[in-house]
Amino acid sequence: MNHVITSREEILKVSKDLIRKSGWNAVNIRSVASACNVSVGSIYNYFHSKSDLIGATIESVWCSIFHFPKDETIFNDFIHCIQWIYTRMEYGNNIYPDFFTLHSVSFLEKDKLKGQQLMQQSLEHIQKQLCYILTHDKNVRQDCFNELFTPERFVNFVFSFIVSSLMKQDYDASVLLEVIQRTIYN
Repeated sequence: MNHVITSREEILKVSKDLIRKSGWNAVNIRSVASACNVSVGSIYNYFHSKSDLIGATIESVWCSIFHFPKDETIFNDFIHCIQWIYTRMEYGNNIYPDFFTLHSVSFLEKDKLKGQQLMQQSLEHIQKQLCYILTHDKNVRQDCFNELFTPERFVNFVFSFIVSSLMKQDYDASVLLEVIQRTIYN
């Protein structure tokens, strides 16, 4: 038996459950209200439109898939971080099938820009974390980077490979890991 939903977080949890069970098309104000056993108006207290609900759900899914663990020792070096990202990408696709390729189409035509902005924000956050990890990796060769070949440019290169893998749903990181190993480590 469902209990009355009283928080934004609980509504987002139900929305994510609907995505897992029935896909993106299952998430709308009425279906979420029904699954929460509350009135449609109750959902509107937290989300002013379907687009707001979808946007918050997308952000919540991104966070649940890619939120870096509090124990940063998991990332002893850049290469382990990349392995973790590929593992999380595969996990995310298994839990939320086609999330990475379909979530921006879940927005109404007038709100497509919002969907693209949410995805861009999530990707930029991951990219910034990668730069931080790379620049703090004690195993990177001292002579590896220079004015032309900077850590930021290397992360951009690696990240373009990651995004391509996301879109193709290819979670085999072996080639990328080999390139990283040969490029920045002894």
